[in-house]
Amino acid sequence: MKKIAIIGTGTVGQTFASKLITLGYDVMMGTRNVSEKLASAAKDGYGNPPFNEWYAQNKNVKLGTFAEAAAFGEIVLNVTQGANSINALKLADAKNLNGKILMDVANPLDFTKGMPPCLVPELSNTNSLGEEIQKTFPQAKVVKTLNTMWCGLMVNPNMIGGGNHTAFICGNDADAKAKVKSLMNEFGWKNENILDLGDISSARGTEAVLPVWLRIWGATQNGAFNFKIVS
Repeated sequence: MKKIAIIGTGTVGQTFASKLITLGYDVMMGTRNVSEKLASAAKDGYGNPPFNEWYAQNKNVKLGTFAEAAAFGEIVLNVTQGANSINALKLADAKNLNGKILMDVANPLDFTKGMPPCLVPELSNTNSLGEEIQKTFPQAKVVKTLNTMWCGLMVNPNMIGGGNHTAFICGNDADAKAKVKSLMNEFGWKNENILDLGDISSARGTEAVLPVWLRIWGATQNGAFNFKIVS
């Protein structure tokens, strides 16, 4: 499992790519149009520098279309904007996802009414993005995890509290979850801090954490926090 595809090129994808390269993985990021992505000088919605500036400093990362990246990866990470994830993954092509672990860290956020965003109605309460991905790509092994925190903590839990806080995981395939947990261990997550919530329907719960997370972030102006389950 040394080849990893990252579907999406935003800050979350860049964070994962940088970490995975340091861990010795072969990484390809996927985008809709490679030449347009490299030519764009636009900052992202959070004011971060354009992708081409980051890419110029990270030449060990390959760049291809969604389909090329998905075909390349032995494991595929979805880091696209959740409202657009299904369309992006369709462009990646089901045949390139079949039989593979599809690690989903996206959230179905609806920004149409401004900040803070709400959840996309069709992908909340009685459904979730994780479930919709699994239904759309039934031969993929969807594992939902790390979507309840800032991307810096996803790949470096020891940044706060000595790493003693909780990451949730869910999915229908036990072996796929075990392999994702192993990858999380490489990021620094301890098994006792990875809480398995069961099948992919539990993504309804973890995605629903985002409205709370966003309000904490708004109140503190600090994204470097996480939740810990105490019992």
